[in-house]
Amino acid sequence: MHDESEVAVLRLGHRPGRDERMTTHVGLTARALGADRVWVPDNAGQSRDTVADITDRFGGPFEVELTDSPQRIIRNWEGRVVHLTMYGEQVQNVESEIRDAHRRDGEPILVVVGAEKVPFDVYEEADWNVGVTNQPHSEVAGLAVFLDRLFDGRELEREWEDADRRVVPMETGKRVESADGERDGDNE
Repeated sequence: MHDESEVAVLRLGHRPGRDERMTTHVGLTARALGADRVWVPDNAGQSRDTVADITDRFGGPFEVELTDSPQRIIRNWEGRVVHLTMYGEQVQNVESEIRDAHRRDGEPILVVVGAEKVPFDVYEEADWNVGVTNQPHSEVAGLAVFLDRLFDGRELEREWEDADRRVVPMETGKRVESADGERDGDNE
């Protein structure tokens, strides 16, 4: 995946006290499912810190940054813009076109994920307005499905660099080890 052009995620909007977990989960999902970076609004510093902490402990590379001007990021993006919205074209109808632009043509992809009402200019500036179902649901779910389709599931096999810890897949129970194979103290 990292031999391909950049995939970045931009979280539009953040309502303090209401969107803390959702904004954090947008960042964690972007990281876990193959994006290279996420921008969150400048009033979401706690979300940024949480995602940065997870990256420090479980590996990267992954960047998380604050922005005070998401519209500027969209306008200045040197690649293609995908806006995830329930009003967009069905993901299954446009995914191959987006994947080809990214892989074959080397276009960096900016995935825009909204919170509160998205300004109309975002719809106009996007190369694709994409709906993962055209029903109301979580923007985190939409981001996860979109990234999985963009990467064809390859993101699930990713190797993480500079990790202090790693999760050990198990049929039952929970196990986290230090990256050198020593068990953490909080395993069950």
